[in-house]
Amino acid sequence: MHGYRGKVAERERAREPRAASWTLQEIATELGVARSSVSSWVRDGEFTPRPRSTARRHGPNVLQRRKAAEIVELRQEGRRRVGVLCDRDLLVAGAALYAGEGVKRDGCVSFTNSDPRMVQLFCTWLRRTFEVDEQRVRLYLHDGLDLDGAARFWSTITGVPPEQFTRPHRAVADPTIRRTEHEMGCVSVRYGCSRTHRAVMGLVDALLECPLVIPG
Repeated sequence: MHGYRGKVAERERAREPRAASWTLQEIATELGVARSSVSSWVRDGEFTPRPRSTARRHGPNVLQRRKAAEIVELRQEGRRRVGVLCDRDLLVAGAALYAGEGVKRDGCVSFTNSDPRMVQLFCTWLRRTFEVDEQRVRLYLHDGLDLDGAARFWSTITGVPPEQFTRPHRAVADPTIRRTEHEMGCVSVRYGCSRTHRAVMGLVDALLECPLVIPG
């Protein structure tokens, strides 16, 4: 949402959790806005501080359940709208994916990501769109995490055998972070062919310069 109407809607969304004793920071985090904005929106609203308690809250509250239900609903709607990809759909989707995440410098097709779905989509697109022989994979993983397990995982996702994995990069974990969100790390899938890279960039350019057909 943008502009005045968007701000009014966000303000109204902020009032309900405030009345349910959410803190300003909790509301700001939920809505993805600044704490100062929330403060001005709910200044004249009702607020009863939560009583201090050492007991842990059991289960999600009403707003959290509503949020979870909305996420499920909209994911299902997204699947209905996208449906099944035909070859042309895959061609365009892969070009868009590479436009956002792929390496642009000439000489090598390279895609790096930690999301297995995106990596798998890229590998499928690359093999369906071009004649590709041998691919290389480099794994980026924090020290202390299971390197062999991560290699097996990404080999399954990419379809690239472990012997075609290059020397992994082991990053030093940040001690201020209690846990990593990427236990399997991330991978860089590479195909060293200048002509293929130039063909990929040709698709990217065509996508970004393609005229839009706007109904009406």
